[in-house]
Amino acid sequence: MNTADRVDLVTRYTQEVVTDEELAELLEEDSPSAYIGYAPTGEMHIGHFTTMRKLADFLQAGVDVTVLIADLHAHLDDEKSPFDLLDARSAYYEEAIEGMIEAAGADPDDIDFVRGTEFQLEEEYTLEMYRMAAETTISRTQRAASEVVRESESPNLGGLIYPLMQNLDVKSLDADIAYGGIDQRGIYMLGREILPNHGGESPVCLFAPLLAGLSGGKMSASEESSKVNLTDSPEEVADKINDAYCPMGEAEENGVLEYMEYLVFPILDERGENFVVERPEEYGGDLVYESYDALESDFVNEDLHPADLKGAAGEYVSEGIDPIRERLTEQPELLAEAYPDKYGDE
Repeated sequence: MNTADRVDLVTRYTQEVVTDEELAELLEEDSPSAYIGYAPTGEMHIGHFTTMRKLADFLQAGVDVTVLIADLHAHLDDEKSPFDLLDARSAYYEEAIEGMIEAAGADPDDIDFVRGTEFQLEEEYTLEMYRMAAETTISRTQRAASEVVRESESPNLGGLIYPLMQNLDVKSLDADIAYGGIDQRGIYMLGREILPNHGGESPVCLFAPLLAGLSGGKMSASEESSKVNLTDSPEEVADKINDAYCPMGEAEENGVLEYMEYLVFPILDERGENFVVERPEEYGGDLVYESYDALESDFVNEDLHPADLKGAAGEYVSEGIDPIRERLTEQPELLAEAYPDKYGDE
């Protein structure tokens, strides 16, 4: 695979690359490395699946991939995960991520999994973090983490340490590429500034878009109706999508269309399949789409009705998460131990 093809593969379905020139130069090398970190807090959902899909592209492009289960980060961010649940939630996250990677068509064995506690408590890491803390202002770290860490008028100190550690992770894991959602941009822009002063290099940054919620606006992990969970039944998936915000002809903040663009069509492309909307002959018969752009065009031009789109979308999304759902529901102890308040009595 030549460099141009590797660049196309690595950058597809992303929102921003910092910078394109640096990435192209990096992909001239044989085995560059990329990393993404996940703090094991709430249950994983379909928004995570869209970023996991990109890891399959990395592997296909010959990029070494590390997934960090950022257990300490999960506690530092306003104690979103109690300390005594970090091990259980980390185990659940690793299992869910392996399921998503496999469902995306890649081999989870090709990815290195690391927990933050495996290296973030070492003396060298800790001393470097203190150096970073001494050289970085509170306002700069707050600005960097504003889209990620829970904010308040009187923030906990852990939320200020969080962005420093996240950038130190890039150095410690020897990552050439830092990959994450676009909400991570502020943190990694800080890293590009400060890492060269701490024995590291400025990483190339790739950012994935954040999906709109099914109820309109931003997807919320705490709002069940705004997202599809990985363990939702086919009936639950269908109900959530049927109730979703999807006004006729409008693509803006349309979560159903975003599911199509960033999840369903990438999976179908890998399989060499089309997206089929089944309709009775009296309403024009079935519609077949080879690309997302064609589907969006029909929807915006009102040639595709929201009800028809939702019906097909529910089936394809449910099919997409089916192997992940099966993997997790066959291990109910994972969820029970990670989220005892919700699943402990089941």
